[in-house]
Amino acid sequence: MKKLLNVLFVTQTDAKVYLETENVCVRKEDELLIRVPLLNLEQIVLFNYYGATPQLLGECVKRKISVSFLSEYGKYYGTFHGESSGNVLLRREQYRIADDNRGLEYAKAFIFGKLHNQKWVIERGIRDYSLRIDTPLLKKQSSFISEQLKQVLSVDSGETLRAAEGNAAHYYFSAFDELILQNKEFFTFKTRNRRPPTDAVNAMLSFAYTLLASECRHALEVVGLDSYVGFLHADRPGRASLALDLMEELRPHVADRFVLSLINRSEVAESDFEVQSSGAVYLSAQSRKKFLSSWQNRKKEEIVHPFLKEKIEWGLVPYCQALLLARTIRGDLDGYPPFLWK
Repeated sequence: MKKLLNVLFVTQTDAKVYLETENVCVRKEDELLIRVPLLNLEQIVLFNYYGATPQLLGECVKRKISVSFLSEYGKYYGTFHGESSGNVLLRREQYRIADDNRGLEYAKAFIFGKLHNQKWVIERGIRDYSLRIDTPLLKKQSSFISEQLKQVLSVDSGETLRAAEGNAAHYYFSAFDELILQNKEFFTFKTRNRRPPTDAVNAMLSFAYTLLASECRHALEVVGLDSYVGFLHADRPGRASLALDLMEELRPHVADRFVLSLINRSEVAESDFEVQSSGAVYLSAQSRKKFLSSWQNRKKEEIVHPFLKEKIEWGLVPYCQALLLARTIRGDLDGYPPFLWK
């Protein structure tokens, strides 16, 4: 099993990131902020203006360390991978599946996993907080999602699959506000909005999804798949469609529950957010550091993978699913097993 290595997040917007011997160094003016051995890293995520030096990028290519570039508010710009690696036969088979009707079976697996996990985010809320939430409402929404789950198994087109997904998303996010238990005057969720997010909950969800997409993209590249050719999301220049496919089943437990836990444990407050004149709401620079620190800590928590039956860290779940996807495409598994968590 792959070892969970660290991700270096550089949130200082005016910091310079460069290579020094076998270390990545982050410097602001004359102050060295941090020096990290490349040996301990699998990914570098930059929220700065200056990017990274060519020397550092070259060394990252040699060591298969991806470097992702985001705006200071978490808008994704792109990832530097260097040369494509992996088995060309695996990629050719991936392209063939994407071009014929076998891709629908993979898409159904991704969405089945997503809806199952959405349902169990709600069910966990009912189990843990039945006296503090509108239990009848949540049970009703959970039941609606169960109906959509049954439809996912029988759909015969991408359009009907997306309709079932859309219906489930409506029921899921209609119940989401009930799962928020602290400071509800500020952390109010009405509907999913983005580009830009207009409330604190959506700001955190969007930021978490950006991080998750980056990790899925990296995991797919590590196992030799082309993260830009998906089965559910259509090809679009610059869009990592397979990474977006893979993250669908992981959103509820990896991102949504993470955001809910930050709110319900009172680890975020109104003062952690900035409201721009356009109405856009973002985490402040200092709060992004806190968010990323909690994200990294969460990735180190251990679980038993429901299909592999192995104890792994949460942070390795995208890699395990990418590995299972590659094995399915190679024909080693009869069907792709989505990550189903309760």
